[in-house]
Amino acid sequence: MAQSNSASAVLQPRTTEASPALARQLAWTLGCMAAYGPFAVDMYLPAFPTIAAQLGTSVGKVQLTLAAFIVGLAVGQVLWGTLSDHVGRRVPLLCGCLISGAVSSVIATTHSIDMLIAARFLMGLGGSAGLVISRAIVRDLFEEREAARFYSMMMVISGVGPIVSPFLGTLLLTQFNWRAIFWTMTIFGALCALAVLWLIPETLPRESRMRGHVADVFRGYGRILVNGRFFTPAMAVGCNTAMLFTYLANSSFVFIQLYKIPLTLFSFLFSLNAVGCYIGSQSNRILLRHFDSEALLRKALGVNFCTGLLLIVCARTGFGGFPLFFAGLFLCITMAGVIFPNGTAMTMQPFATEAGTASALLGVLQFTLGAAAGALAGIFNNGTALPMPCKLPASP
Repeated sequence: MAQSNSASAVLQPRTTEASPALARQLAWTLGCMAAYGPFAVDMYLPAFPTIAAQLGTSVGKVQLTLAAFIVGLAVGQVLWGTLSDHVGRRVPLLCGCLISGAVSSVIATTHSIDMLIAARFLMGLGGSAGLVISRAIVRDLFEEREAARFYSMMMVISGVGPIVSPFLGTLLLTQFNWRAIFWTMTIFGALCALAVLWLIPETLPRESRMRGHVADVFRGYGRILVNGRFFTPAMAVGCNTAMLFTYLANSSFVFIQLYKIPLTLFSFLFSLNAVGCYIGSQSNRILLRHFDSEALLRKALGVNFCTGLLLIVCARTGFGGFPLFFAGLFLCITMAGVIFPNGTAMTMQPFATEAGTASALLGVLQFTLGAAAGALAGIFNNGTALPMPCKLPASP
């Protein structure tokens, strides 16, 4: 691969030979952008009651801002992924960063809950650029095994988000106010925009970009979706996203109300599970020296399926109490650190010229299955922990 420190340089795609310095630079930058979603969600969750009180509304309406953000993330991936295949990676990525940063400043100054809901949708729309285009950039540069290692490296970095964001949000809320959380996100968006300008090279040459009309775009999505080399690993990634959404939606109820875990210990355990994902992704980088992505994906899915069945038994019978239940959750989330990078690499591998489109379709599938799993866990809530693990062994 041509080596250059200039962000304006166009790198030759589909190589497995990147300089270690450039690989680390890209991993840190893209990993931070991929962490935008967790930061934007987890940081302001503790502020819901305060926001409701100050804006004169209900907590339920404030919760709609979270749903609006998730919808924005899903819709935005289709927009940015498709656009990046046609005009290149850097311009859409820069636009996404600028939009998310600018909208965060609007949220920090608003006094209207309706404006907050609309702005959170736009914030998710802009923030989704980092999620979808980062995957496309990695596919531009690496083949499957190296891509899986790179995704693992990104997860190590982006995995810091779920660990520190709840504590950072609480700190900003207690020391300042809820608006400080969104001023922080404004600064984060500005720093991401500067990183795109200075550190991210263009990885999709003009001659490799797609041409065509809107109808061609939709045909491309259909062609990718029915491709077995995309659909099978994408479902693995999507089902494990559903697992994580189910965990996020139900963890506070199961831990605090059912198992009587103190609130302070809950924050620690929540972060500890995020550390498990870090351990899994770091281990995956080492395992890829000896195994291919498909073998690791199959083994991790098998472990998660068996662990999910164990969790059902624990929830149904109380066997092992909270320690065994938590250990099972920890193992499931640790395996997610293996499943996501390998499944993503396998999903993106066949689509060198449509990496943005494939990445967008993968993102939509993840959020669709994740939202459905979270909703089902709520619909079938029966006052026990059972609905939560029933959604966990959903991997194909």
